Amino acid sequence: MSYLDTKGRIFDIQRYSVHDGVGIRTIVFLKGCVLRCRWCCNPESQDFAIQQMKEASGKLKTVGEDTTVREVMQTVEQDRIFYRRSGGGLTLSGGECTVQAEFSRDLLHAAKDAGFSTAIESMACCSYDKIEMLLPYLDTYLMDIKHMNGEKHKQFCGKDNALMLENALKTAKSGLTELVIRTPVIPGFNDTVPEIRAIAGYAASLPGVRQMHILPYHRLGYDKYTGLGREYPMGDVLPPSGEKMQELKKAVEAAGILCMIGG
Repeated sequence: MSYLDTKGRIFDIQRYSVHDGVGIRTIVFLKGCVLRCRWCCNPESQDFAIQQMKEASGKLKTVGEDTTVREVMQTVEQDRIFYRRSGGGLTLSGGECTVQAEFSRDLLHAAKDAGFSTAIESMACCSYDKIEMLLPYLDTYLMDIKHMNGEKHKQFCGKDNALMLENALKTAKSGLTELVIRTPVIPGFNDTVPEIRAIAGYAASLPGVRQMHILPYHRLGYDKYTGLGREYPMGDVLPPSGEKMQELKKAVEAAGILCMIGG
């Protein structure tokens, strides 16, 4: 069987993204995640099962589709001209793409064979052998590090951070991909200068890591929780101000690493 026939489960494909890797990109969102972050903006990604979600119009939407690498690449290929001009390509997101490691590997393989750049957005909460499967086909690893305190991480995300920090170091030491650390800035969780400075210090200590992105919390996933019949875990928490983000950016840069504020 060709690797193009590998099957997996996705819930969306987003074209023309410019925030998830270099250039113009197509993002494939995979089903399944091992974490339960309170601020997750894609709650429909957490469960691997195919679900029904009520839209704002009242209509039911099926969330989840079984597909093959070949079928996904038919969509990805449509924007070849934009990838060539911008240096863009395919990004895998979710959910957590390492939950479907074989499918992710073969999607990245297909993109590289097609001449596209590749990236993943991942928390690295998995055994390292799954990450190793992806590295030969991976140009950029956008890896979340949300907090340096394991107990606080477990309280807000469902698991502690030890495995993720270990995998960040192993990935950096491999030298096989550009590793970029990303941190969502969540009020009440990690939005203080000492907390962000601690993450930045760790990021700066990783071999070859030159960038850290801080991403302001937003409430764009609120309606999805309603549609799934779930309570929104963040309550009335508001996004951090622009001034707060600039303050945290300075804290990152003080650790000696380039910082970008993401969208």
